Amino acid sequence: PRMACPFSVVVAIDFGTTSSGYAFSFTQDSEAIHMMKRWEGGDPGVANQKSPTCLLLTPDLRFHSFGFAARDFYHDLDPEEARHWLYFDKFKMKIHSTSDLTMETELEAVNGRRVRAIKVFAHALHFFREHALKEVKDQSSSVLEGEEIRWVITVPAVWRQPAKQFMREAAYLAGLVSPDCPEQLLIALEPEAASIYCRKLRLHQVIDLSMQPITNGLDLDGSRPFDSSFRQGDRYIVADCGGGTVDLTVHQIEQPQGTLKELYKASGGPYGAVGVDLAFEAMLCQIFGEDFIQSFKAKRPAAWVDLTIAFEARKRTAAPGRANALNISLPFSFIDYYKRHRGQSVEAALRRSNMNIVKWSSQGMLRLTQEAMTELFQPTIVNIVKHIEELMVKPEVCGVRFLFLVGGFAESPMLQKAVQKALGRTCRIIIPHDVGLTILKGAVLFGLDPTVVRVRRCPLTYGVGVLNRFVEGRHPRDKLLIKDGREWCTDILDRFVSVDQSVALGEVVRRSYTPARLGQRKIIINIYCSITDDVTYISDPGVRKCGTITLDLPEPLPLPGAVGGAGGGGGGVPERREIRATMQFGDTEIKVTAVDVMSNRSVRASIDFLSN
Repeated sequence: PRMACPFSVVVAIDFGTTSSGYAFSFTQDSEAIHMMKRWEGGDPGVANQKSPTCLLLTPDLRFHSFGFAARDFYHDLDPEEARHWLYFDKFKMKIHSTSDLTMETELEAVNGRRVRAIKVFAHALHFFREHALKEVKDQSSSVLEGEEIRWVITVPAVWRQPAKQFMREAAYLAGLVSPDCPEQLLIALEPEAASIYCRKLRLHQVIDLSMQPITNGLDLDGSRPFDSSFRQGDRYIVADCGGGTVDLTVHQIEQPQGTLKELYKASGGPYGAVGVDLAFEAMLCQIFGEDFIQSFKAKRPAAWVDLTIAFEARKRTAAPGRANALNISLPFSFIDYYKRHRGQSVEAALRRSNMNIVKWSSQGMLRLTQEAMTELFQPTIVNIVKHIEELMVKPEVCGVRFLFLVGGFAESPMLQKAVQKALGRTCRIIIPHDVGLTILKGAVLFGLDPTVVRVRRCPLTYGVGVLNRFVEGRHPRDKLLIKDGREWCTDILDRFVSVDQSVALGEVVRRSYTPARLGQRKIIINIYCSITDDVTYISDPGVRKCGTITLDLPEPLPLPGAVGGAGGGGGGVPERREIRATMQFGDTEIKVTAVDVMSNRSVRASIDFLSN
């Protein structure tokens, strides 16, 4: 594994669904991880905090601002003018939910206008690049060259290959690194980053939610690493509960090197804290009518954003067992718009809706009772707990004694209580102190040494379609192809890797390919994938084409001593050229290299999952 790193600084960007941030570390002093400074417009009283993931473009589609600045500026715009500005928030979820992601996939701003998603992501990454570079330069005496920086961008582990490639393309577009130096940018998996950080924690840096008392004879000053309760080869689950997704990873610490080995393929789904926001929106639709809410969003987009921010602030304080209701102030324009639109007051609408868990207070607030809050949280929390429980009964995961709860949603007492209640008897539930920054810190550690995760599991079965000799009675007749008098069976899946197979770093899959005709300049190979492994043909149900490998063929070197013309076989070019492709599946991204066997020259090879 490549250890020696030419980079003098690692900058990690945690690009989250609801909030984002960056951190960095100098390779000379890698113990110190510098968190980003507080930005303009932050909420008071919070020193190191991530910024909301929202972005504002001007009416002529130029970048205007990101984070708190975007939120505040948009809020202060005149309502008429605001309708022409493009405000995006929680836009990362679109990448998760789009099944056929390409460079052309579009995002919709709050006002309904559409822009290419890759542009929006690139704007955000460019903003981070500028901020991070400035801060790194402030901290470092030596002048930094661009290529001295290794960038790390985090993505959910449940993301498929196209989404990871999308982030990489956005980073190229944003000018983080050049496509000619791909190794300068690492894609880190969020729960994996969290795991790298968690395995180093000491006892005084965590909160233990578990019901049973901790190991007896515990030294309370916590000077021993948290590992002290980890035995050799101990295994744990990291549940990364973020804004958009819940992302589960199972790791084992390998002794003596302390490297990590994945025990089961990444699992999870779109069950993040955003689900609670969507439930709140659905509740508003139920009370005030869906047509009204849609029209209010379109005509008063800034006021709608205000309302969602007001809800989010209250959402953070929701805790089980609170006696008093949570108040959410409705923007004046909401009350006013409703009266004009519907000819009745908001209060009357509430009464008519039979929603007895939501009350109206004379100060212009919606009062959400404890039952209402529970109802909004319930579906998302139930999904998260269900996912963890389903994972824990898998044979590979059985008997795991530790569960790390990380990510922004892990700060929610509602989620903590639910997880503790469901799982507290079977395993120790541990929450790092600065749980919102866990992934960011781990991503920096990953950038300093990406070889720390030594073994991963394949999320899918990957392979290509090939011809095999046709065997009567074994192969179906409709797959028969007769070529040069030989009988071939088409569409057979030649597996590169199987779903949930363990793949170590540096482990490779090699295949040789021969151009079909002389003078061919490119070989293009279709890659197929499947979520199950019991497939034989690429035409089987569940198998789909997911990408292509392109091998660029250079001009072949003429053979020495061969003279063209008189019986020289046309310039002495060998009949069959062999290109050997080497694929790596053990990294966070799938990689391919290739070599021309005859001349031993390396061949340009690329793998593409986005233009499918």
